[in-house]
Amino acid sequence: MASTQIIPTRQELNRLKKKLGTAVRGHKLLKDKRDELMRQFLDLVRENMDLRIKVEEGIQRANTNFVVAKSTMSEQEMHTALMVPKQEVQINASVKNVMSVEIPSFDFKTRTADENDIYSYGFAYTSSDLDAAVKSLADVFPDMLRLAEVEKACSLMAKEIENTRRRVNALEHVTIPETRESIKYITMKLDENERSSQIRLMKVKDMMLEEEHKFSEKNSGIPIEVESAS
Repeated sequence: MASTQIIPTRQELNRLKKKLGTAVRGHKLLKDKRDELMRQFLDLVRENMDLRIKVEEGIQRANTNFVVAKSTMSEQEMHTALMVPKQEVQINASVKNVMSVEIPSFDFKTRTADENDIYSYGFAYTSSDLDAAVKSLADVFPDMLRLAEVEKACSLMAKEIENTRRRVNALEHVTIPETRESIKYITMKLDENERSSQIRLMKVKDMMLEEEHKFSEKNSGIPIEVESAS
């Protein structure tokens, strides 16, 4: 039992009261953090679902266009057309802090601003289906990058929510109840000691009064000698 491991003193009582106040404030802050994390996590989950559907549809559309292009072009022609890319993409990764969670953030920029630079071939000897396939991949690329960012954010936030939930439960069901029980125990012991001290003081006072009374009675029975005038 926690009460058997503490010393019932005023100093310990003050320390536990400060600890309890800190624990209560920390519990409230952690609950607010957990609730806000849950709100943002659910928003990201909904966005993740929408992005995944959109990306899967875009990739499926690109694959369909590639299959159709392969049926109208030889493998050598397609390999030659896609062998030397014309456009370059640079991805920059950074970190943003959301409720003490470091979430990755991705952005990209192309080497040139011309949208037609995604085609690394001339249009005279290639199929229009290949153009559609390349355009489909280019269109779905930003959503794929955002999907990777959101999925990683969801994973990190889920882990932080679980850690925060454990800390909230530890404060709510262990630290705060035990501290209150210890405060109650020390208060009870101090009150008991105070009552015992008062009883001892009252007994000492009664004893002193009794001794004084006996002394007065003893002195009242002694005759007083009075010298007569010569």
